[in-house]
Amino acid sequence: MKLTVFYDGQYWVGVVEESTEGKLRAGRLIFGAEPKDQEIIQFIYTKLLHFMDGLSEEVELRNQFTRKMNPKRLARMAAREVNANGVSTFAQAAIQLEYEKRKKEKQTLTRERREEMKVYKRDIKVQKAKEKHRGR
Repeated sequence: MKLTVFYDGQYWVGVVEESTEGKLRAGRLIFGAEPKDQEIIQFIYTKLLHFMDGLSEEVELRNQFTRKMNPKRLARMAAREVNANGVSTFAQAAIQLEYEKRKKEKQTLTRERREEMKVYKRDIKVQKAKEKHRGR
């Protein structure tokens, strides 16, 4: 599991990536103002597992290294990742899938609420018409 915190031009954003068995799940968390180290640690200890449980979409990973690598190369790769500003394209794809899923869920909920409001308003109009008809 990997947490990357960076500034995207408007907000401070944390991207959590978890890869298991060749599949990657990623989630995006908006911190808003620049988070202090204590806030990040508190997020990791208290909310990270619940946050990762909410993610369901997975992206297939390709080109994974299985052989042993030189420790100096690993150190250079780690330094490169620390200095990098963004997240991997696989993580971006996973975040996009999760975003699309939530967008569709919200659209269906909004549509249902709109239909319920139409029925409710229609019932009120019918009830008022009956009351007027009865002379009240």
